[in-house]
This record gives sequence, C-alpha cells and structure tokens, in this order.
Amino acid sequence: MYAFLWVLQAVLAIVFGLAGVMHSTLPKEKLRPMLPWVEDFTPAQVRMIGVVELLGALGLLLPAATGIAPVLTPLAATGLAITMLGAAVTHVRRKEPAAVAVNVALLALSALIAWGRFGPYTF
Repeated sequence: MYAFLWVLQAVLAIVFGLAGVMHSTLPKEKLRPMLPWVEDFTPAQVRMIGVVELLGALGLLLPAATGIAPVLTPLAATGLAITMLGAAVTHVRRKEPAAVAVNVALLALSALIAWGRFGPYTF
C-alpha cells in the first residue's frame, strides 16, 4: 500500500499540476470552450483555482520526497479533496453530471492519500 500511495500521489500531482497550469495561465476566453464552468467565475477566481491546484500538486510530492515537513503531503491531499468538493458543488448547480463524476473520483483519490499519509502509511 505504501508504494501504491506514492504512485497515486504522482498521478494526482500530474493531473492537478496540468490543470493548475492551464487554469492559472490561459485567459478565461480560451478556457471557456473546453471548460464552460469558467462562466461562473471572474478571471482572478479562475487563476486562483489554478494556483490552488498547482500548489496542491507540489504539496503531494515535494514534502514527502524531500523529507522536509512531510505532514504537508496529507494536508495538500486534504486541501485538494476540499477543492474537488467545491468543484462538484459547482458542477451539480450547473447540471454537469460528467464533471461531477470526475470531481468525485479525484476527491476520493485525494481523500485516500490523506487517510493513508495521516494514518497507517506515514513517512
């Protein structure tokens, strides 16, 4: 399970890292065709969501890999789970069930990392 959590952390870091870079660097007008939810947020809010995702991705890997403050890894996973909860609420309100399913899956995987790294598989 310990190795599985490392792999899961890496995969989620890639997913959230790519999403974070996209959300924080692309203008809202370019995001709109592929991500209709940006309509509900200001450009600054979309960028902030991207920054949160990017910092969460870094938090999944760097503290654990360096051994510096490894408690930040489960905290980052918890933060990403909370972020996905907010995303799911947004998509439910917008009646986008496919996006809700993705959010719930990412929430569950983030929660699994948080549970494992806070609990039986700490560093």
